Amino acid sequence: MTSRLHLLLRAALRIPPSFVVFVVLLATLWVLRPNMMNVAILGTFARQVVPLGIVVLGQLLVISSRSIDLSAGGIILLVNYLISSGLLYQWPLLPVVLLCLGVGLVVGVANGVLIGKRRASAVIVTLAVNIVLIGMVEYLANGKPPGDVPAYFRDLYNTRFWTVPAPVIFWVVLAGIMSVFLGASVFGRFVWSIGSNPISAHFSGVPVERTIVVAHMVSGLMSAVAALVQTSSIAVGSVRFGPELVMNSIAATILGGVVFGRPAEVWGPFFGVLCFALLFVVMTTMGVQEPGKLIVQGLIILLAAIFYGVRSKSN
Repeated sequence: MTSRLHLLLRAALRIPPSFVVFVVLLATLWVLRPNMMNVAILGTFARQVVPLGIVVLGQLLVISSRSIDLSAGGIILLVNYLISSGLLYQWPLLPVVLLCLGVGLVVGVANGVLIGKRRASAVIVTLAVNIVLIGMVEYLANGKPPGDVPAYFRDLYNTRFWTVPAPVIFWVVLAGIMSVFLGASVFGRFVWSIGSNPISAHFSGVPVERTIVVAHMVSGLMSAVAALVQTSSIAVGSVRFGPELVMNSIAATILGGVVFGRPAEVWGPFFGVLCFALLFVVMTTMGVQEPGKLIVQGLIILLAAIFYGVRSKSN
């Protein structure tokens, strides 16, 4: 009997905290505002966190590779400036998108080479790159927000299929592709090996340096995609938004159960992002102000960290 309870406890501890938090928040919203429990309204809430969700798809990859990416905010600001500054107004949609994705890839490659090849600190490198990119945007914009975003970006953002916003569908599809890729590819096993033990992975023939470079490339690309969605959502230029997504992406990734020594998980962080969306809705409904929201968000992350400590001891 005792062994069966122990097995049940271990099975429960394998569940990412984001799943539990999501169910609790959804139930709370149902009790407080049952009229909001329909696909159209929930889809609108989910659409607001799509940029964060896309950044998380890259963040979970680098964290699973024992690295981190703090440059997403700078990439988002630079892409936003390129789109809203007027420099590309005469360009068709496809070249604009490709240029923005190229910016993310270049930054990701630079991060990956410095971290994977040169063994520089991931925190220092990506933080420095982030500061450089933000400084570039503020210099180019002369401290003032750029202009408006071309109308076709806003039109794409507001598109719905049935009652579901197109950005939400795009995010789900992108998460599904990432999940299949990590679960079925050799690269996914490489990431798991590095997360478990990078030294053992190296002596087992895993291309550690190359895997870290690719992980940062994907992270930079995801940041650029998130920038396109975020820019479409606000429809104007800005020199302020973007950096807050970095800390939230790390928090959602941790809440989603991404830790060293386990295969990179997509759906745990996916629901971690949804938790943040529901959390702000529930607290707004309850009249909680911004400082209270930050405190509750930090407490949830702290509880997730405690959860991982308990789980590691149980193993």
